[in-house]
Amino acid sequence: MSHQNEIHTLIENRAAGMRAGDVDTVIAQYTPDVLAFTLAPPLAHHADEMRDPASLRRWFASFAGPVDYEVRDLRVTVSGDLAFAHSLNRMSAVPAGQSEAFTLWFRSTVCLRRDDGRWLIAHLHDSTPFYMDGTFAAALDLEP
Repeated sequence: MSHQNEIHTLIENRAAGMRAGDVDTVIAQYTPDVLAFTLAPPLAHHADEMRDPASLRRWFASFAGPVDYEVRDLRVTVSGDLAFAHSLNRMSAVPAGQSEAFTLWFRSTVCLRRDDGRWLIAHLHDSTPFYMDGTFAAALDLEP
């Protein structure tokens, strides 16, 4: 299997883990020193949080059911033992205590490192654009 195919599979497996609420699958794909800039505060999530099963379980528990998660337009670039991938992702879920789901498209960039013959996520950066019209509101209505 080519490096690009391995990375596509890793990212597809991560999305499947998100949809299934499979904490072990999601966490297993991170390097020991992973750093993430996710949609949720704070500004940075360090390895101790990203690799903590209890932390991810709490996040999944903040929804009234499963999280729907889609990766679209994935592109992968590989150079030696480093790679990056970018995509447009969609997440949809019902927050606990709410009756309706939200759906959000966002941008995702993943930096990967090959350790002991296996690709792992070393850095994750998700972002949502915002309107620069003075409202500074997140552009939650965008779709690809």
